[in-house]
Amino acid sequence: MIGRRRRAASPALDARSRLWVLAAAASGLLPLLLQLPGTTAVAVAVIGALSALVSWKRPIPLVLRVLLAIAALAAVLWAAGPRFGRDTGCALLAAMLAIKPTETTGLRDGRSLVGFALFAPFAAFLLDQGPMTMALGLVAVLCALVAMLRLAALESGLLAADSTSIGRLGAWQIGRLVLMGIPLALLTFWLFPRLGSPLWGLPDRAIGRPGLSDTMSPGQWIDLLADDTPAARVVFFGPTPRPSQMYWRGPVMAEFDGRTWRRADWPAAPTPAPVTRQGPRYDYQLDYEPTDRRQLIALELAWSAPEGTTLSADYELSAQRPLAALTRWRLQSQAVATFNPQPRAQVLRQALQLPPGFNPRTLALGSQWRREAGPQGDAAIVQRALAWIGKDFAYTLDVPLPGREIADEFLFQTRRGFCEHFSSSFVILMRAAGIPARVVTGYVGGVRNPLGGGYWIVRRQDAHAWAEVWLPQRGWVRVDPTAAVAPERIYDTLEDRAQAEGTGAEGLIHMNRYAQLSDWLRRNWNEAVLGFNADRQSRLLESFGVDRLDQTKLGLLFALAFGTTLLGMAWLLARGEREADPLLRQWHRLGRRYRRFGLQPAASEPAIAWAERVALARGGSGDKNLELISLSQRFAQARYACAPADVRALIRDLRRHRP
Repeated sequence: MIGRRRRAASPALDARSRLWVLAAAASGLLPLLLQLPGTTAVAVAVIGALSALVSWKRPIPLVLRVLLAIAALAAVLWAAGPRFGRDTGCALLAAMLAIKPTETTGLRDGRSLVGFALFAPFAAFLLDQGPMTMALGLVAVLCALVAMLRLAALESGLLAADSTSIGRLGAWQIGRLVLMGIPLALLTFWLFPRLGSPLWGLPDRAIGRPGLSDTMSPGQWIDLLADDTPAARVVFFGPTPRPSQMYWRGPVMAEFDGRTWRRADWPAAPTPAPVTRQGPRYDYQLDYEPTDRRQLIALELAWSAPEGTTLSADYELSAQRPLAALTRWRLQSQAVATFNPQPRAQVLRQALQLPPGFNPRTLALGSQWRREAGPQGDAAIVQRALAWIGKDFAYTLDVPLPGREIADEFLFQTRRGFCEHFSSSFVILMRAAGIPARVVTGYVGGVRNPLGGGYWIVRRQDAHAWAEVWLPQRGWVRVDPTAAVAPERIYDTLEDRAQAEGTGAEGLIHMNRYAQLSDWLRRNWNEAVLGFNADRQSRLLESFGVDRLDQTKLGLLFALAFGTTLLGMAWLLARGEREADPLLRQWHRLGRRYRRFGLQPAASEPAIAWAERVALARGGSGDKNLELISLSQRFAQARYACAPADVRALIRDLRRHRP
């Protein structure tokens, strides 16, 4: 009974206030839905729309709401699978927000929904920190402010008194709040002391982001090769390699079970394998998009591991923390003349192993080539395989999944595929011929964006797999069997598919220009916002001749600037607080009309006393003087005596009165 009395005491939402509350909830939910998997996002959006429509007149019974919440929880957990990550938590938040309108009928319910909706755009930043998410989050906050202002007017009764004036005042108040909040936000962003490394890490995502993995199985890369979003952006300082030389090295895979390639599970080596280098030395900055994994890439071969990373014996670069956000690395790389010419025997044995019972035709062909080439014919066997590929094989993305004998099917039947097929079958053939070989994954090439001084975009569709063979006196040598395909035998590429979908040459050029501008804007956002770390914060005032700011100096500077700003805001708010009441605002305007006669009210002068003083000064019993006295009495009763009054009529009469 107590709960019923409390609910009854809460005013019911009128139609327009309810629309504003639902709009605030929808705008808060939108940036979060854009970061969730498509099926989950569509399901949550449909649930939210149906919840708002079905419960427009009255709330859904409690039993049905509980069942709906359980169903939403089960659906989200089923879509996420056995893992629970931050995207799972965000999906649960979205689902709960979608069914919240089913119990939103009163004023208190509306405030609860608006407050709950503000969690959604903040949760979206756990999944993406791009400019679109920021813009949609700001829109959600503005909608929430409008909804809260309307609910406050509804509770005070002012909405019924003067809805037009409330709307104008609301726009002014919200604009003023935003303008005052911007300096506080900028001060917090620039001066609040940042930690060099986080105290804790965010949980992984239940659904992984696209990117390089430490395994490679048939068909695993087809979605990655169709993804044209950036994987990294690179700025070169000095010499720049040709795109055909840009092999961005990732995981090196030496273990093979007949279907899946995996990284070798070696103990961590104290130092990378010995190499001798040749050619120009490349100095570059790598901005790597988040993948929630630890694998990094580097132009073959990196000189050393930057702080926060490790370099394996095979020159695989790995981060010490999962890459859950955009990261920036300064690297140097150089081509090699020899690469580990005297490896451990265990490494070579691993690079020769093949599972028994797989690919018998490939094993027989490798043994035949070994007999024909002789014990010292490793290089000749490699060249023979590449010549065979260039003559008889074709590149295409339109291939079915192979069966059990993946190398036999590719080499002797289909002879069509993409890098995943070429590299895997080539390494199996080399091992069958007695040549140590392994698969290397990463990216190849890049697209130069001329905007902003020029930088290179490595897209996820540039993912590539190639081979490394071990040759005496030279060590590991990169061999790209996919690149050996003759140009006239390259079919069904990504460009072909884009043209088949109706995008002609002019459309591609236009799309590329748009993509260049869009990516340049995103890169600037990364530079100015996401890349503003603790090191850049400590050098914030270097241009003013101030040395690095430590945590103590930053804290003091932040406290001083923030306190000063708060004092200024408090003064402005105190000055404008009295203008929030439309009745009081019209009374002040009335007083300003008498200012030209020198009869404006004093700061502490009561309303009736001021009206009597004006009447005495202007001749006593004139109609305007009597009208002013009557208005002052009505104002005092409505404002201070809590007497019943027609506030709307009083506001209208105050607006019309002229000296």
